[in-house]
This record gives sequence, structure tokens and C-alpha cells, in this order.
Amino acid sequence: MSFRLGKIALVFALALFYFLVALDNLTDYDSNYQFVRHVLSMDSTFPGNHSMWRAISNPLWHTAFYLAIIAWELLTAVLLGWGAIRLARMFNGSAREFRAAAGVAITGLWVGLLMWLVAFLDVGGEWFLMWQSKTWNGQDVSVQMFTVLGLVLVLVALPEPEERK
Repeated sequence: MSFRLGKIALVFALALFYFLVALDNLTDYDSNYQFVRHVLSMDSTFPGNHSMWRAISNPLWHTAFYLAIIAWELLTAVLLGWGAIRLARMFNGSAREFRAAAGVAITGLWVGLLMWLVAFLDVGGEWFLMWQSKTWNGQDVSVQMFTVLGLVLVLVALPEPEERK
């Protein structure tokens, strides 16, 4: 039972994290908007790099990217919150019932993993060369979050003790 409680707590904790990140991005909109603006503008990459043709300086695109990230965060928060509630409701259920309840949480974890990998590591990190910036580089945080989500995904996907044979 403590393994189940751990799974539920980790999924709830990540739902809370995503809710707070989205809330911060909505209530202090400009702080992380500036991050997105600088990454997309590539204005702090190495001088003279030959990939500046990728830069996007149009504020409408900056806003669209930022709103897409916020929507992605909110979707992840909702899926993880819903998944945690489903797991909590099946806390005393059979191994099969608890495992079936994990589907939404697992979907939320995949959605979160994809956000950090696609939006931050692939697009921001490599396409817009975020790794070249000393100020506007979110790769370390992206790797940390990808790792946390991946670890929780593995733990949640592990079979219940009664299922192991």
C-alpha cells in the first residue's frame, strides 16, 4: 500500500507543480514571456553564428509560442490532477483496478515529458540555439524536469506487487 501512496503523492506533486508554473506564467506573464522572446529572437546566442536565419523577432509569434507553452502546462496539470484523483479513488482497489486508473496519470506524464523534450530541448535548445545563451538558457531545468517526469512515469507504470510474478 505504501507503494500506491507514493505513486499517488508523486502524481499529485507534479500536478501541483504544473498548476503553479501555469499560474506563475499567467499572473507574472512578462517574466517568462521575456524568456520566450529572447530565445526565439536568438539575441543572446554566439555573435556571428550562421543560424540566425532561424530567429523569430515578431512579437505575435512570441506570444503564440508562450501561450502554447502555458496551454501545454495547463493540460499537463489537468491530466496529472485527474490522474492522481483516479489513483486515489482506487487506493483500496485490486491491482488491476489501480493499474487501470493509472492511464490518465501516465498520459499526463507523457504530455509533460514531451513538453520539456520538444518545446525546450528540441525547439528552444537546438533549433533556436538556447544552449549558446548565458542568460536565457533553460536547458538545465528542462533536463531536470524531463528526468523527474521520466522517473515518476517509470514508478507509476511499474506493476503492483500483487501483479508481479
